[in-house]
Amino acid sequence: MAHISPSYLQIGSTVGALVMALLVIFVRLKASNRPVTIKKIIIPPLGMSTGFLMFVAPQVRVPWLWALLAFLIGWFIFSYPLIRSTKFEVSEGQVFARRSKSFVVILFALLIVRTVLHQVIDEYVSIPQSGALFFLLAFGMILHWRVFMLKQYRVIEASGELNGTPLHPEVPHQPDAK
Repeated sequence: MAHISPSYLQIGSTVGALVMALLVIFVRLKASNRPVTIKKIIIPPLGMSTGFLMFVAPQVRVPWLWALLAFLIGWFIFSYPLIRSTKFEVSEGQVFARRSKSFVVILFALLIVRTVLHQVIDEYVSIPQSGALFFLLAFGMILHWRVFMLKQYRVIEASGELNGTPLHPEVPHQPDAK
């Protein structure tokens, strides 16, 4: 097997991250024209979870503490801007994600932070391990964001805005006593 220079791998991963960020921006902007459903909220983290198969390869494995820290940093820090910029609105009985002007800026800022962190982390771990850590960070970020979205969707659903009547009324209907 041919040996690829680490600098080429670094350039390739940065270009790949940029392409993925542009793809996410494009997909998110198109998605804001379509109604949000529970399925559309849940599927991205489920699809992304297949990435955990990378840990089958020994060269990708990292210590459990590092993995937990990467996940928690994604969950608590990197998800915050996405959560703050996600707003739902109801139109004609359907839920739509309102376009945020800051969403594109947030994605590019996260990409820049990721690239800078990559430079630092690559000094201490191998490139496959670095990829694993950033996958865990991204998974934590996406999972927290989608859990937030699901909760917001459920609040809208329970409020009755989708069909005009609450799905879970606070006071249950009492049949008339005769």
